[in-house]
Amino acid sequence: MDKNIIIGAMTALITPFKDGKLDEATYAKLIKRQIDNGIDAVVPVGTTGESATLTHDEHRVCIEIAVDVCKNTHVKVLAGAGSNATHEAVGLAKFAQTHGADGILSVTPYYNKPTQNGLYLHYKEIASSVEIPVLLYNVPGRTGCEIATDTIIKLFNDCQNIYGVKEASGNIDKCVDLLAHEPRLVVVSGEDAINYPILSNGGKGVISVTSNLLPDYTSKLTHLAMDNEFLKAKEINDAMYNINKVMFCESNPIPVKAAMYIAGLTPTLEYRLPLCEPSSENMKKIENIMKQYNIKGF
Repeated sequence: MDKNIIIGAMTALITPFKDGKLDEATYAKLIKRQIDNGIDAVVPVGTTGESATLTHDEHRVCIEIAVDVCKNTHVKVLAGAGSNATHEAVGLAKFAQTHGADGILSVTPYYNKPTQNGLYLHYKEIASSVEIPVLLYNVPGRTGCEIATDTIIKLFNDCQNIYGVKEASGNIDKCVDLLAHEPRLVVVSGEDAINYPILSNGGKGVISVTSNLLPDYTSKLTHLAMDNEFLKAKEINDAMYNINKVMFCESNPIPVKAAMYIAGLTPTLEYRLPLCEPSSENMKKIENIMKQYNIKGF
């Protein structure tokens, strides 16, 4: 397997705000905590990072901070570089490469409803614009756009630096289908509740929301599964089930940002509208479930 591809335990980073602006100091501190707790890669400015409401400048700053903090460590940076406009995605991909990211994660175009051929052309253009590894990101529940199995495999075969897909459809059958037809493809779990089933089916990693809060748990689960210690990995997956589920009691990243604030890992609880704080009922639910876990601080 190509040593340059990015696999293992990965965290879809939240983006902390303070007084409506990017809280750069806290962001760097959170990334350092991930490094200290066994994570293999961080993923700035994905869905969990509220990329849809960041300015282009903020998006770029987040990538720069992640690269700077991870420099001279074992942790790689898989930078979010997706858009519903191909030229914008290409621009972000080029920026990520120029500024030292190890690879990019590129979400399917949202709102446009492209055909499968349009998706193929979109990703082919992104991949051809950079030399670093490209991970496709399939999350139809957020984008309204599904990359078909055949399209994913065609892109994998036709584009040297497209090495796999983050599967966040919640569909185990899709993951089985992909690996049954192209076992060389890297499938990464994008759905925390089914991290273990995807890993045990041959997945090569996870991009986790919960690992913002519990990077040590996520790292151990992922590494055990990838070492074929499946019974031990399942124990951790089962233990994490409650926290994984409550992290999606409202739209991501609303619950995980609330949890990070409750745990004292962020000094403020701020979102970009139209996202807002969880209901008081869900806030209490998050707080109660967090008591079941040992959350490491700084």
